[in-house]
Amino acid sequence: MKVLKGNILFILGMFLLTGLHSYAQDDAEEITFTMNLSKEELGLNERLRVDFTMNKDGDNFKPPQFEGFKVVMGPSQSISSSWVNGKRSFSKTYTYILVPTARGNFTINQATIEIGGQTYKTTPKKVEVTAAVDKPNSQKTVDDVADESLHLVAEVSKGNPYLNEAVTVIYKLYVSPNISVTNYRPLDNPTYNNFWSQDIPVTKHTAQNGTYQGKPYRYVILKRVVLYPQKSGQLNIEPLSLEIFVDVPTNRRDFFGGRIYTQTSKTVSAGSRTINVKPLPEAGKPGDFSGAVGDFDFSVTTSKTQLNASESLQAKVEVSGKGNLKLFQLPEPELPSSLEVYDPEYDEDISTYSTGMEGKVANNYTIVPSFRGKYPIPSISFSYFNPSTGKYETINSEEINIEVIEGPSGNSDNNVSPSASKQLVVPTGEQFHFININPNLSPIGVNRFFGSRLFFILLLAPLLLIPIAILIFKKREAIASDVAGNKIRQANKLARKYLSTAKNELGNKEAFYVALEKGLHNYLKAKLHIETSEFSKDKITHILSNKGVKNSDIEGFIGLLTSCEMARYSPFSNVQMQQDYEKASEVISNLDKHL
Repeated sequence: MKVLKGNILFILGMFLLTGLHSYAQDDAEEITFTMNLSKEELGLNERLRVDFTMNKDGDNFKPPQFEGFKVVMGPSQSISSSWVNGKRSFSKTYTYILVPTARGNFTINQATIEIGGQTYKTTPKKVEVTAAVDKPNSQKTVDDVADESLHLVAEVSKGNPYLNEAVTVIYKLYVSPNISVTNYRPLDNPTYNNFWSQDIPVTKHTAQNGTYQGKPYRYVILKRVVLYPQKSGQLNIEPLSLEIFVDVPTNRRDFFGGRIYTQTSKTVSAGSRTINVKPLPEAGKPGDFSGAVGDFDFSVTTSKTQLNASESLQAKVEVSGKGNLKLFQLPEPELPSSLEVYDPEYDEDISTYSTGMEGKVANNYTIVPSFRGKYPIPSISFSYFNPSTGKYETINSEEINIEVIEGPSGNSDNNVSPSASKQLVVPTGEQFHFININPNLSPIGVNRFFGSRLFFILLLAPLLLIPIAILIFKKREAIASDVAGNKIRQANKLARKYLSTAKNELGNKEAFYVALEKGLHNYLKAKLHIETSEFSKDKITHILSNKGVKNSDIEGFIGLLTSCEMARYSPFSNVQMQQDYEKASEVISNLDKHL
């Protein structure tokens, strides 16, 4: 019995030691970083695949120069992670596709990466490039074709602008005629640090013909943005990254001889761009310069030059033109102290185009004189920097004289403190209302009802009510006999009722979509005169198209019906319900304009 017990303890100890040893091996797994070549000898017309693989994730990957080769694709990343028997397996690979540029013996030098604070390097490998072969065995894959056929480019209008000068960035997606793009989604939108930015909406993605690296391509403008740099020096424009879904043709054919296409997705990036922002010159900078950069006009105007005391006038300080209109302060007028001046109202009318902001900004001052006299508004200046000439320019307004014709006399120097005698502002026009002094009284106690105007009105009122009652009765009969009109009115009421019910049921999926679907049904009954038995998406699309309704509104209406159908089988969030309700209100409003 003691021998058996000792054997059992020995076996358990061995299992425990084996488990600890296995755990220690897993915890101290060796870090590897290797380079693998698809072949060490290739023809001049073949392609070489180079993989840099690591078993731990790292940072600051630096590939070699690839001397003697041209990179036609890459780097593309692939990550593999799995758990087998409680052990984690991880692999990350950077892949490049190269084509040789000449015959000879070449070396793929080492790549480096930082893992866990240490730098790891690959071992250099030699490659021999021979004469072109008859049958290259490096056939392109679907991913290779997609990588070579998609290019996202950020076109910058100026690489060396002045501080606060407009810079336009246009993102173009170049697509080879060999493939077709089905959809895309943004992965990483740039934040434009150190820039004031304004997006210019792209309302329609129209494909245009162009060239990329000397080859014919089609391109689409995906995004336009105007940037105004807010600091000088080297500024980076972060890249825009997209996931593109494409159809790539293969060498296979279907039963009817048509080419078979394969769908794949690729991540493309516009790359980081750097611009050198020049500071504004200090030489010749005016003392009143407030940061305006562009080409501007400047004016100071008043609504009137003659008025009475306690009346008001408007003084406008306005800057118009092209430049950073939202990024500087307007100059303030210097007015005599005896003129009461209220805080200005800011007004702007600015549009943003591909070349920058254009329009005007203004401060509107309300001025009220308190005393009779003449008050000059001195000339004021506005200075700005013109990047096209590289010089500062100054515009001076004209002096304006305000004459107060009537009112109390003030000091001759017109410098009375505004707080000494504030008066109520009286608008121009009729400033006084006279009291009617004719009381139009009548003797008390005299009975004047018989023969009065009220007596005859009450006498004739029944005779006047008879034809009105007849008209109302005939109108009700006409409404009752109008069956089609009654159906339309009833459908309109039901549509409003169920849309209101749908709004009250937000958060309750089944009740919301039932009410929304009934509201859409009744709306179409009222507008298109069709019954529920005739209700089909194809017929709705056909009828709305004939009515001249926009395709976007038709698609929105059909999409709402589809959401109502899918809600019976799929989970829908509160956010989705809110979006569908807002979409229904928008679509019905748009349809009302056409129907």
